[in-house]
Amino acid sequence: MKGDIIIVEEHHRQAAERIVAKLIDEIRGRDRRTTLTVAGESGSGKSESAQAIAEALVPHGITAAVLQQDDYFVHPPRTNDRTRRANLCWVGPLEVRLDLLDEHLAAAREGASRITKPLVIYEEDRITEETLTFGEAGVVIAEGTYTSLLENVDRRVFIARNRLDTMDHRMKRGREEFDPFIERVLEIEHEIISAHRSRADILITRDYEVGFVRI
Repeated sequence: MKGDIIIVEEHHRQAAERIVAKLIDEIRGRDRRTTLTVAGESGSGKSESAQAIAEALVPHGITAAVLQQDDYFVHPPRTNDRTRRANLCWVGPLEVRLDLLDEHLAAAREGASRITKPLVIYEEDRITEETLTFGEAGVVIAEGTYTSLLENVDRRVFIARNRLDTMDHRMKRGREEFDPFIERVLEIEHEIISAHRSRADILITRDYEVGFVRI
């Protein structure tokens, strides 16, 4: 998403290095690209962790492309906020074109050299398109709140931090004003997203410790 702020810190890097160390042989052993997801609640550090994983792969001679769920929303940010305020039932996976994001992961697995994907221009509250070239990327990472629901995925990472744990981080990102309505949205998202923890192969705790659930 154009206009997004991603601040990768040391705890993101340390967690990413542990994840890559565990997955590197698996990644090298495939005869196609590996797809990963990084999911969790708002402000949990999904974007930063995905970027940190991509950076941790570089010393191993592997490049990664990152797909942000934020680019796949049906509506651009301010329009989506108005839609939520008009109908709170809009909050949830239906806000996102998960089918398209899943198609793009499938294309990556199948060896596509490029995709045409949505691109959110945050400041202009609009969605355009861009061509993303995968090139020699050996890994494609999809990050976002609901990415645990995607099917064309080899490994799922879940960050187990709730809205109270993530408040400082959300303020640092500075993408939204805080009001009771937004806190209600985050409560609803918590109810939905916390259930996705059971789909994780890799779990990052609130203290950014890494656990391997299904590996």
